[in-house]
Amino acid sequence: MRKKLYILFIVILAAGMHAQQYNSSQSPALADLSPQQPEQDPDSQDTSMRSPGTTDTSFGLPGATDTAVLPPGPVSLAEEKEQPLVYVFDIKEMIAAPIWRTTKLAFAEADSLDADLVIIDMNTYGGEVGAADSIRTFLLNAKIPVYVFINDNAASAGALISIACDRIYMKPGAKIGAATVVNQSGEQVPDKFQSYMRATMRATAEAQGKDTLIVNGDTTLVWKRNPDIAEAMVDPRLFVENVIDTGQVLTFTATEAMENGYCEGIVNSIPELLENIGIEEYTLKSYEPTTMDRIIGLLINPFVSGILIMIIIGGIYFELQSPGVGFPIIAAAIAALLYFAPLYLEGLAEYWEFLIFLAGIILMLVEIFAIPGFGVAGVAGIIALVTGLALSMVDNEVVRDFEFTGEGINVLMKAFGVVVLSAMLGLIASIWTASKVLSTTSFASLVLGTDQKVENGYLGVDAKQKTLVGKTGEAYTVLRPSGRVLIDGEIYDAKAEFGYISKGEKVKILRYETGQVYVVKV
Repeated sequence: MRKKLYILFIVILAAGMHAQQYNSSQSPALADLSPQQPEQDPDSQDTSMRSPGTTDTSFGLPGATDTAVLPPGPVSLAEEKEQPLVYVFDIKEMIAAPIWRTTKLAFAEADSLDADLVIIDMNTYGGEVGAADSIRTFLLNAKIPVYVFINDNAASAGALISIACDRIYMKPGAKIGAATVVNQSGEQVPDKFQSYMRATMRATAEAQGKDTLIVNGDTTLVWKRNPDIAEAMVDPRLFVENVIDTGQVLTFTATEAMENGYCEGIVNSIPELLENIGIEEYTLKSYEPTTMDRIIGLLINPFVSGILIMIIIGGIYFELQSPGVGFPIIAAAIAALLYFAPLYLEGLAEYWEFLIFLAGIILMLVEIFAIPGFGVAGVAGIIALVTGLALSMVDNEVVRDFEFTGEGINVLMKAFGVVVLSAMLGLIASIWTASKVLSTTSFASLVLGTDQKVENGYLGVDAKQKTLVGKTGEAYTVLRPSGRVLIDGEIYDAKAEFGYISKGEKVKILRYETGQVYVVKV
């Protein structure tokens, strides 16, 4: 046994001495951590020079030549792939909640496929700053390198998203810039909102970092994307030497963007873009939305959300005005489901926002059927209903910790504006629909359409009620809005002209119409 161990010790010692001799024959430079490469003929080796300690900054993609001073490290897994996987998705419509949703879904798929590069194919005139800011923050924190190919336009919110990408490529004739915040009418909003957008554009440009330039032995740090230029795309008051004078909002052509560091290349297509960075063989994967994705994207569109709000409010009002009809409240319930469900699935709406909406409806029903008059419960119900609908449209990041930025307030104001306007239109449409629909032959069963003639046994209304106009009395019962009043010692059926009237309150007969007296409180 001892003999066997002695022989094993001699073998291990001999192997160690052989390894030491091999290492001593190598260059004294740091050991290469990359996989061993086959030997090359010294005469055929690449004679290009690279500074000690430099490494490729092309995110592991072959063909890029940009270098920066970085500590040596292991080779990226992307460099070991035979064919890089390039993932492409489009931003070719107005920036809004559906595009923010598409961005998250596209990156989730790209990450699951272990993509080496994501390219955004962009052609947009802008859109909602809130959605654009969410996309911008997402891109700045993305683990996968992101390039943007500006197919034609990257205006306003599109410019913000483009600057957040690692590299910008533009098609000949494309434009980028004009990021001033405007309202729905195209007019500039107050400066407090512009101030927030200026800071956002500047911070996005600064997030791209600085380049190290060595000229004649002097080291200089310069911004990769000049923050002053990004800010000038918002504020016409800014002056940037050799770029833009005051009084103009900055917009770059492709050539101007190249000259000022806001474009890495002018190409005609995505394949040409990949060729430009040295990728000749690759696997291309494009984002393909499912049918459900398209449906959800449609339902969370602000215009469609506005229509759903109109149906919700109009249906509730229609049903309250014509109890027992049925279909208006069913339509309102379906619209509420279509409104809240997609927003909840997308993380915009929380359960408590739906509960606020539901509490608003309950308070309004309590006001109508349980509490006479129109007071605290009714007002609180309306406020809760509008608040629940509006907050559901807003990304919860905006109201997180109740720290409202200028843009956050702007987003909330827009959401409340959409809800209030849609509710008003819904009420108007409901009133008009009730007057038209219930009088048609198709809905004759819902209304009294038979002539009640005396010769057929029907009794006429006492014409004495016409003489009561102008007289005063008191409410014999609660008028909600119909009830009974006591006038000159006699009881008459009556209806409140405005709101509700409690029992015992003084009333005055305002008018007589279609066999009914109408009263008001005095």
